[in-house]
Formats: sequence, C-alpha cells, structure tokens
Amino acid sequence: MNRSPLILPSPALLARRRGLGLAVLSATAVALLGGRDALAAAAKADARQHEADVRILNTALAAEYEAVAAYQVGAESGLLGSGALPLARQFQGHHKEHTQAIAAAVQKMGGTPVQAKAQYSFPTDKLKAEADVLRFAAGLERGAVSAYLGAVPLFADRNLAQVAASILGDEAMHWAVLRQALGEAPVPLAFMS
Repeated sequence: MNRSPLILPSPALLARRRGLGLAVLSATAVALLGGRDALAAAAKADARQHEADVRILNTALAAEYEAVAAYQVGAESGLLGSGALPLARQFQGHHKEHTQAIAAAVQKMGGTPVQAKAQYSFPTDKLKAEADVLRFAAGLERGAVSAYLGAVPLFADRNLAQVAASILGDEAMHWAVLRQALGEAPVPLAFMS
C-alpha cells in the first residue's frame, strides 16, 4: 500500500483560513443582525399602520353614528311624507349596519370603538319642509362620500380599503337617490372629490 504522507497546512495558511472564517462569520452575523433590525423596523411600521387603520375606522364610525342620529331626526321631524319616510328609515338601517361592521373591525384589530355622542347639533331650526330634510340628508351623504373617498387610499390593510370602498358606494347611492327625490340630477358630476 502506498500511502501519501500527511501534509499539514502551514501556520500562515491556517491563520488565513481562520481569518477568512471569522470574516464570513462576521458578515453572516451582521446580515442576521441587520435582518433582525429590519424585521423590528418593519414590525414597528406595521404597528403604526395598524394603529392608523384603527384611527381611520374610528373616524368613519363616528361619522356613521352621526348619520344614524341625523336620519332619526329626519324621521321624527314629521316633515317626511309616505315616500320619503321609508327611504330615510332604510338609509338609517344601512348606516346602522355600517356602524356594526366598523365597530366589529375595530374590536377585531384590538382597538376600542368610539361611541356615539349623547347628542348631536343638527340645524333642526332650518328644517321646515320635506325638501329641507332631504337636502340636509343629501349633504351628509355627499360629505360621507368625500370622507370615504379620502380614507380608502390611506388604509394599510387592503381588505379594510375594500370594505370602505363598498361603504363609499352605498353612500354615493344614498346621495344620488336623495338628489333625485329633490328633483335634482342624481349624478351631477362625472368624478367625485
């Protein structure tokens, strides 16, 4: 049997390999630490976006509570006729559904849903006829359309943006129907702002 003699690396070669190994280990450690820092930064950003989504939802929830109260004022005003009163109640029901869905989303996200105010300041002294009530409700719906239009792109969670867009569509339909009930063009603009 012919055996090759065991050749040991020179001390200089061992030192280079050890240095290279430490350099690779150090580069790996830095990458892992950098990744950990990046993950921590991403988690903080996610937490901030999550909190922002909850704030947007609570703002929408407050507006929906106001709409429920406004339709109640309209329904109790005695100014709505047999055609407009069921419409007001139906739209109020939609807003109640919105409040339930939004409040549930806030809770699911670990937030605390805002509560409805005990009392709202509505211009009841200016509501003298059915048209006044319908115009008041149409103005609120138009405001809701604008608010949701502004909120949709702000959501970090795209599912929340989709739900807000769905509510936006409902508010736009309310506005169009109320305008038509007033004898106005239901869709006066090609674009909303």
